[in-house]
Amino acid sequence: MRMNSRVPVTIEWENASGQSCQQQGHTRVVGSTGCMVTISAEIDVAQSIRLTNGVTQRSSAAVVIWRGRGEDGGSEMGIELIEPETDFWGLEL
Repeated sequence: MRMNSRVPVTIEWENASGQSCQQQGHTRVVGSTGCMVTISAEIDVAQSIRLTNGVTQRSSAAVVIWRGRGEDGGSEMGIELIEPETDFWGLEL
């Protein structure tokens, strides 16, 4: 099940040079195993990331499974949580 929901998130990853990167963004759609996120950074498909829910402060390892161009010029990304907690979003899904 998926739900339209705007949740603030923080995404952390290592770039190709091995530098730690962090970007704030928000979800457009959430589900029990992942979400669609809008951010200004471009992160490659198959990149491992850490996703933190800005409301619940829960954090999870995740992977980018698709990427597209957002309406505001940023990136939209499909993110799959590696070991999703049932209450990661703090919502009834």
